[in-house]
Amino acid sequence: VAPTTPVCEVPSSAMTGTVVQMSCKETEGSPPSEYQWYKNGVALLEKTGTGSARAVNITYTMNKKSGTLLFNTVTKNDTGEYFCEASNGIGLSQKCSVKRMQV
Repeated sequence: VAPTTPVCEVPSSAMTGTVVQMSCKETEGSPPSEYQWYKNGVALLEKTGTGSARAVNITYTMNKKSGTLLFNTVTKNDTGEYFCEASNGIGLSQKCSVKRMQV
């Protein structure tokens, strides 16, 4: 079954240095969807190892299975427009509407 449009939860504002978790979920897809987050239209990288992640200064953890995007400490650089895409290899992938977070 192809995924439906996911529901994204993105806070509209956050204080610098706080923990922020964004979530993305859709329930129709079978097999279960994987989720990819985007910021300002660019796919966010999955954190693979401390070395490579530190090199590109990744401050978040993205879980493609659960759809969560967790910022341990948000910075002004994390301000932007976020959306997520659900896909399971069947039918078209589905995106939620873009939501802006201001830090």
